[in-house]
Amino acid sequence: MTRPGFALALAAGLLTLFSTPRCFAQDYPTHAVRIIVPFGPGGPADVAARLIGNVLQESFGQPFVIENRSGAGGVIGTLEAAKSQADGYTLLMMSNTQTANESLLTPAQRKYDLMRDLAPIAPVNYSDLVIVVHPSVPAKSISEFIALAKSQPGRLNYASSGQGTPYHMAGELFKAMAEIDVVHVPYRNSGEARSGVIGGQVQMMIDAVPAMAPNVAENQVRALATTGKQRSAVLPNVPTAGEAGVPGYEATIWLGLMAPAGTPKPVIDKLNAAVTALVKRPEIVKLWTEQGAVPMTMTPDEFEKFLRGDIVKWADVVKKFDKS
Repeated sequence: MTRPGFALALAAGLLTLFSTPRCFAQDYPTHAVRIIVPFGPGGPADVAARLIGNVLQESFGQPFVIENRSGAGGVIGTLEAAKSQADGYTLLMMSNTQTANESLLTPAQRKYDLMRDLAPIAPVNYSDLVIVVHPSVPAKSISEFIALAKSQPGRLNYASSGQGTPYHMAGELFKAMAEIDVVHVPYRNSGEARSGVIGGQVQMMIDAVPAMAPNVAENQVRALATTGKQRSAVLPNVPTAGEAGVPGYEATIWLGLMAPAGTPKPVIDKLNAAVTALVKRPEIVKLWTEQGAVPMTMTPDEFEKFLRGDIVKWADVVKKFDKS
């Protein structure tokens, strides 16, 4: 090989060496990372994303910028993330909205497939929900609300932050199990839905405990029940739905991070390690515990299995309330 040829070969070899995913991951990130939140400001996903973005910025020394891309029940933001370059610089803060949408919406409506077009990084946390009504509603318990709804089929309504969101799915599951006819009123985001029930435009809402607990404390809404297996530490005087008259009813909202499919595995692993470390930080555990949220930790492979199982779970739920 001639000296020029050898030099070219050496340069090509060095370029290949330093452009491998592992070398790329060692330097990652070298500039700002955006976290797309496919929901409106002020909801659990938005609040968690901003907290996580701040901590990751401290850890990596690069900005983690939050972009709210709400609309179409989370589809707009999710599609934006799925179509983005798979380089680790676009992340998606997602929830069980995305796993529910796999059965609620057709592929043509979504224009993406969750497990084909996005790669799991890590879960973040989960929290119970709370069933609340406007103070003008003459029901002081779940059993009284069910009786009221049965006496006025189709007359009462409930708010959610959009079709396919955990609040919508929890509402439909509640309707099916309680055998009541309550009309779903979808809002553009959870903040607007919350304002709707606080303002009395809608009678009922099922919302995340961390988001709605302050409104319960201010008597802007009346809490009828929480949706976990056990009572919420944040609302200990509020019975679970199972205790209050709907045995077996359970619903939560969980959050997690994904990236466009094809994102280098070393980058996924680096992000997973960082997120796992931050959700274990004592100050974050304490903050979330006070708000009623519980940290979640999984490897990317474990999170993938969790997501696939949740897709199956919500497909079964959709069949259940379709029959009703």
